[in-house]
Parts: sequence; C-alpha cells; structure tokens
Amino acid sequence: MNTYSSRLLEQCVNELAKLPGIGRKTALRLSLHLLQQDPANVESLSHALLEMKNNIRHCRICGNLSDAEVCQICDNYKRDKDIVCVVSDIRDILAIEKTAQYNGVYHVLNGIISPIDGVGPGDLNIESLVERVAKGEIREIIFALSSTIEGDTTSFYLFRKIQDHNVSVSTIARGISVGDELEYADEVTLGRSLLNRTPYQSEVK
Repeated sequence: MNTYSSRLLEQCVNELAKLPGIGRKTALRLSLHLLQQDPANVESLSHALLEMKNNIRHCRICGNLSDAEVCQICDNYKRDKDIVCVVSDIRDILAIEKTAQYNGVYHVLNGIISPIDGVGPGDLNIESLVERVAKGEIREIIFALSSTIEGDTTSFYLFRKIQDHNVSVSTIARGISVGDELEYADEVTLGRSLLNRTPYQSEVK
C-alpha cells in the first residue's frame, strides 16, 4: 500500500534515501524541507549538484578533486612540493588540512590494497606516484594511511616500489589508534601524528 499522497514526493524520497547515511525518515524530512523553500533556493541546489557532477575532475598531479586540471593545493606556490603525503581517500586530505599542521602536497591512491574486497595494486593510483618519485623532485614521502592490515599492506607495497629512489619515507606516528580511519581522528591527534612522523624503514625489517 502506498503511504504517500504524492508520486513526486515519493520519487524525491526514494532518490534521497539512496545517499549514504540517509534513511527514509530523513529523506522524507529533507523532501518536505525542500518543498517549503523558495523555488530559487531549490534551483540553486540543483544547479550546484549538476555543476559538481559534470565539471569536477581529478588533479592530473595528485588525484585530488579539482575544478581545473591542477588542484589548488598543487598550484599553490606556498606549498612545499618536496614533501608528498600519501592518502587513500580525498576525505583524508580534508581531515589533514583541518589540522593546519601540514604544508606539503598530496597523492591520492583512491583506496587501499584489500584482496578480500578484490582491490589490488592495479586498481589504485600507484604508478603515477612512482613516476613522481622517479623524477627526483620529491624529498620525502609520508604514508598517512589507516592503521589497519590493509593500510599497512599498502604502505609496505608502496615502500617496495620506491625504496630504490633517493627519497626519505616516513609514516605518521601511531597517535592514531590501530584500526582507525584518518577522517575520524580529531584534529589535534592527527596534527601531532603528522608532526611526530617516524622513518618508515624502521618498521619494515
């Protein structure tokens, strides 16, 4: 039995409920909220969503989301291009940037190695990182991956790929609890983990 008096309302609820973390009750509340807004506000939201979907791209250097060919971080002359922080997800960049403790640039892998999920090295943005290192313009690589088995496996794989190049490799300090994701760490803990990073070589004997 259909509990909605409007097919259009039900359609909106169904679409919003597809978003992560949005149940049908929340989707209904959002739909009713949008109904109460001025048409201009709803059109502005629709336009922003379409603009984002159609025009956003990945930075050709680091893989971060960008409106242009090169993201604002890579294009910022004030950033230290000699230091590259390797993260698994764009959300990790947002988390690190909130700490205001890091002034280097990034490299986004778009995931971590996880055989159980069918994710191998070939599925990740790894070769472009190796190419960046091979150019000899990077002084330090920081592994800022989750402290899980998958994260550690990915770090070890990356280390093996770049260890023959003249680059220092470090990892964030274990102020992040084992099993934690970077995006959920508080800003102070994450900032200290970056500042107190340790040489990665000492962990792979």
